Amino acid sequence: MQIGLVGLGKMGGNMRERIRNAGHTVIGYDRNQEISDSTSLQDMVDQLTEGPKVVWVMLPVQFVDDTISQLRDMLNPGDIVIDGGNSKYTNDPRHAEFLAEKQIGFLDCGVSGGIWGLKLGYALMVGGKAEDVATVQPIFDALKPEGDAGFVHAGDHGAGHFAKMVHNGIEYALMQAYAEGWELLEKADMVTDVPATFASWKEGTVIRSWLLDLMVDALDKDPHLDQIDDIAEDSGEGRWTVNAAIDLGVPVPTIAASLFARFVSQQDEKPAMKMIAAMRNEFGGHAVVAAGNRTQADQIVAGEGGNPVTGMTPKAPTN
Repeated sequence: MQIGLVGLGKMGGNMRERIRNAGHTVIGYDRNQEISDSTSLQDMVDQLTEGPKVVWVMLPVQFVDDTISQLRDMLNPGDIVIDGGNSKYTNDPRHAEFLAEKQIGFLDCGVSGGIWGLKLGYALMVGGKAEDVATVQPIFDALKPEGDAGFVHAGDHGAGHFAKMVHNGIEYALMQAYAEGWELLEKADMVTDVPATFASWKEGTVIRSWLLDLMVDALDKDPHLDQIDDIAEDSGEGRWTVNAAIDLGVPVPTIAASLFARFVSQQDEKPAMKMIAAMRNEFGGHAVVAAGNRTQADQIVAGEGGNPVTGMTPKAPTN
């Protein structure tokens, strides 16, 4: 089978190789001509000689609308466009309707597997019409892991990206739980080998997982993570998951807390904590720390600094 692949970055480039390893023909296009198989989007489409033509778009969300708009003018009725990037699920019905005006099919596909997908395969979550899924099934089979799992036709347009969004929300929460456990073990003097403790959990425990395996690999390289700053970026999927939960009235406190923890990590200062410290001083005379005095903060946390900073006198209640 032939397929066009737009976007040959970390994910797209490895996907091209895995599809080719399964015996299919991939014509890739990337603005970086050093890795591209075609000189332009039109050239990629022209090199697809078998019908129906199938084009997989593997781009950041901000480039998807324009790319789909261009492909609409290049493809013919019966052809299929797949959005395999981390697009928001609410965009998919709009893209499907836009392409359907020219009788071009559309599938949304959530893809999980990261840099390991080339070797281990990619988990695929697909939304769209069953007949379009059937047409592209040989490509899905090439990309998915061996065995029965790793692929699902989740439902109509938007279902694939919605499923991938929830998958990433769960990923946020799992990573946060592992990270909090690691910090707690690091803080306890009685535990003298934290990396070995996590490594021991890889077998025989209910919390073993691939994420745990990757965590152990990271600790093997840097046992105390001294080479990594304490800033964790958040991608759109975490925010979209929490927003969808609000819209649907579904409580997701663990996922939401893991997202907010990333927001905290991105702050140079924590203004809300300043206000909490000020209020504690006002109502109870609790100690506050002068700006820039982390030594005093450590003493207060340890219970050694019970006096408020000079000049901040608590007021009596007014009512």
